[in-house]
Amino acid sequence: MTSSRTTDQRRQDALYRLGHDVDAWVATTDTDTGAPRLTPLSFLWHDDALLFATPAAGPTGRNLASNPSVQVGVGLTRDVVLVQATVDVLPAVSDELGDAFALKTGFDPRTLSTAYLYFRLTPRTIQVWREEEELADRWVMRDGEWR
Repeated sequence: MTSSRTTDQRRQDALYRLGHDVDAWVATTDTDTGAPRLTPLSFLWHDDALLFATPAAGPTGRNLASNPSVQVGVGLTRDVVLVQATVDVLPAVSDELGDAFALKTGFDPRTLSTAYLYFRLTPRTIQVWREEEELADRWVMRDGEWR
């Protein structure tokens, strides 16, 4: 069992993980059928939001484009950052942002023949915990405001 971190420590740990991790699990919902979909995607943390890119015609791209709410898990099950966010579709990004995304994730959707969309996910809530003793104080963001 680990010792419980303060809210400030967990917030700093979450920001570190968001800034340094490359991949996340993205949970979407098909708005036509209600079917859930869990997809691993690479991301960039930029301007207090997560930036993802995925094929526009793929199921995850369609789900993100049609449903304004999404949940994202970053990290390990015993050191998780769980983000509930609102989705904005970005058909294109600036060269600077596209370059930063490509550098962080290791791929550049702008160079692929498949049509990709970018999605900015703005956190509404963020939960952070390692073990059971942190569950009670796991909320480090609520209603888009850091605690």
